[in-house]
Amino acid sequence: MKVTVVGAGAVGATCADNIARKELCQELVLLDIKEGIAEGKAQDMMQTATLLGFDTKITGSTNDYAKTAGSDVVVITSGLPRKPGMTREELIGVNAGIVKGVCENILKHSPHAIIIVISNPMDTMTYLALQSTGLPKHRIIGMGGTLDSSRFKYQLSQHLGCSPSDLNAVVVGGHGDTTMIPLIRLATWNSTPVTNFLSAEQQEKIVKDTMVGGATLTALIGTSAWYAPGAAGAALVESILRDEKKLFTCCVALDGEYGQKDICLGVPVTIGKNGWEKIVDFKLNEAEQAAFNKSADAVRSMNDVLKTL
Repeated sequence: MKVTVVGAGAVGATCADNIARKELCQELVLLDIKEGIAEGKAQDMMQTATLLGFDTKITGSTNDYAKTAGSDVVVITSGLPRKPGMTREELIGVNAGIVKGVCENILKHSPHAIIIVISNPMDTMTYLALQSTGLPKHRIIGMGGTLDSSRFKYQLSQHLGCSPSDLNAVVVGGHGDTTMIPLIRLATWNSTPVTNFLSAEQQEKIVKDTMVGGATLTALIGTSAWYAPGAAGAALVESILRDEKKLFTCCVALDGEYGQKDICLGVPVTIGKNGWEKIVDFKLNEAEQAAFNKSADAVRSMNDVLKTL
């Protein structure tokens, strides 16, 4: 198996590092537009191989897409990172051109690749990748909800005093501070509803803190987070290459599911060797569906910006 990660910044390098450590593929290519960055980080990672005990071959390249030929999965992280005070919407103009160009170049050399989009604004970039490539919808996956759900579990674990691994909790909708929907009604702690253990005030705080999770880290660090986003991307790669059929929230093309069409939005899907394979209906209640529809409207307004570019 072969994987390419486009963008050797903090998120891309972290994603590649996770993939290599888990030996998810035999060959891993790290690509970046900046001279020497991908080559240097690839060498740095390879020098950890004997220390960490992995055999994945990692190579780096400056914008040479020929080296990505035959990739089974491609993770796109490239683009301008979000700065403090910057909204994801403000990133559209710059990152749309980058993501479209990356997709075109990747498919010249890997026409059968499954594409995972991490670049922000993620919902709109996923929609752009689908529209610009004409690929079957199952081969285009936006990572956002996978990350948001992990942040949701973190917040829950802090209030419950439990292991995040014992929690099942998902975030649906857009990957944005005002568009994501943490489904606390459906969250469980080893099959028991978390609402049995949390006050209404705690539940409200958990939901709010989850929704601003990315902005909180941006304010603290001075740029977008990278450890959890990189790990989320690697988790999707693992489920694809090992055909695990794991359930993740991912941004995928909807055609009537959850009451929406002609949009890419975060919903629960199974991830396997064919990409995203099945959308799972969580039977949202009236309030949750209304929030989902509102999220879709907001993402559509961002998608409309693409028409002006």
